[in-house]
Amino acid sequence: MDKNKPFNDVIDHINKIEGNMAYVSKDAIKKLPKAIKLIGFFIAGFLSLTILLMIILNLLT
Repeated sequence: MDKNKPFNDVIDHINKIEGNMAYVSKDAIKKLPKAIKLIGFFIAGFLSLTILLMIILNLLT
């Protein structure tokens, strides 16, 4: 079964109307503008560092 092909009409409707991001290819992500990529990397990095800091500080107390 093709990964990008919806398996019923409801899923097809969700993909078209609501913009479901479940089947986005890596090529589509590579085509994003650099500013959006940098914002995404910053948010992901900040979230990761925050979780790591919370774990470390929790272990120290």
